[in-house]
Amino acid sequence: CATRVLHCACVSIAHPMPAWCHCIPKVPRPSLSRHPSQGVSLGDTVTLHCHLPQSAAWVWLYKKGRRTYSNYKNKVQDTAEFSFMSTNREHAGIYWCQYQVPWSSEESKSDPVELDRVPLLSLPSCRSPEECVETGTNVTIQCWNKKYGAAFLLHKDGCSAPTQRQDPDVVGTATFTMIGVTPADSGTYRCSYRPKGYPFLSSPLGSAADSSHGNLVVAVAGGCTAAFVFILV
Repeated sequence: CATRVLHCACVSIAHPMPAWCHCIPKVPRPSLSRHPSQGVSLGDTVTLHCHLPQSAAWVWLYKKGRRTYSNYKNKVQDTAEFSFMSTNREHAGIYWCQYQVPWSSEESKSDPVELDRVPLLSLPSCRSPEECVETGTNVTIQCWNKKYGAAFLLHKDGCSAPTQRQDPDVVGTATFTMIGVTPADSGTYRCSYRPKGYPFLSSPLGSAADSSHGNLVVAVAGGCTAAFVFILV
């Protein structure tokens, strides 16, 4: 069985009476981890795992700068999970967990884990203006990012290399132009950018008919091309 480290407090009532000692097991520290461990983007689900060396009556999650705990769970066996279903910038910060066992009033705290302030970056979202252009004309795709000043890449699904690359202008907008569109240009397009020191952030893949995922769907049929516009906020 596991060996418990004991904390002992000894009190002498009056000399030469022997000291009275009270010993209780020391509560070992938990550990805190996060998933995913890096590359967190706005809107992602992030889970903090508080790993317990023993069963706990209560587990708390704290955030630095807050006077009260963010969340708590009771009667936890091995791991307590605290999830942020859709991260925003308010979730960035330093967290730790602590727990209490039934046989002790002592609380044991984990080392801190940071939910990075900088990598909470925006993925593309989009709007789809109600317009239709004739085959053979030009289609313009705009991507913009208000904060990071990174170059943009335009991707077409099924192609390994980006179709175009553009640096943003002074207001953070990159404009891609498809000259004389034909049925061969039909497909799903995505926009990505790479903040310095971080991997590429791209609009997530989704249904070709679903504009809410930040994809550009170009469908050339019946003499018309429908164009969507990317927005990075």
